[in-house]
Amino acid sequence: MESSRRTFLKLAGISALGLGAKPALDALAVSGGKQNKPMVMQGEDALKAKRWALVIDTRKFESEEDLEPMIEVCHKIHNVPELENKRHEIKWIWTEEFKHIFYTQTHAFLNDRVKQLPFLTLCNHCEKPACVRVCPTKATFKREDGIVMMDFHRCIGCRYCMAACPYGSRSFNFRDPRPFIRETNLKFPTRTKGVVEKCNFCAERLAVGKVPACVELSKGALTFGDLEDSKSKVRELLSSNFAIRRKPALGAGPSVFYIV
Repeated sequence: MESSRRTFLKLAGISALGLGAKPALDALAVSGGKQNKPMVMQGEDALKAKRWALVIDTRKFESEEDLEPMIEVCHKIHNVPELENKRHEIKWIWTEEFKHIFYTQTHAFLNDRVKQLPFLTLCNHCEKPACVRVCPTKATFKREDGIVMMDFHRCIGCRYCMAACPYGSRSFNFRDPRPFIRETNLKFPTRTKGVVEKCNFCAERLAVGKVPACVELSKGALTFGDLEDSKSKVRELLSSNFAIRRKPALGAGPSVFYIV
């Protein structure tokens, strides 16, 4: 990690001397093409799509208790630490009030149920992810199926991706998270101090033919599918129900939809 930071600072210095930012970043990314992007191994039973999307039917939730099992299973299988210091908290999926995540769509006469209901919040796996554009090492990248991934080994902790994300969907490990993992899942990598992390749409489960863990536990309230397939369940839900997305005016194209 320290070696990566020194390399980044060295190349940043080269850029500042006038040799240009692009050559420096290209060198840092080590050509950063598809051949260098870590891909989850796809088995014969792998679930595939042109663009994965998640539809959350908020009408099927009544309280925070309904959402807790989905949050717990996500954090458990992905080795998310439990830190008491809220400033250091790591979150892959969590809850927020309507006024916080849809603040441009709230008003004084908002329905009481919607106003008080907790909303599941996670990475939106945007069609045009700003986080990918600003990452100097290409530690965060977008797969062909639309999933925005993280290569934990490439992350140098610059947090440019966090600054660029308009949804606050990324967390930074200010300290070593490993001592704070209640039960380590050996099938998924743990992270180190100085690394950014976030939801990955359970790419490792898709690779073996399983839907995301939160979807599996949602009892039909969460639906995962191919947004480009006109016959998919997500398209069926979106065509027959009114759904909203977070900050649509930004043009990022979130792949998470909320039926309200």
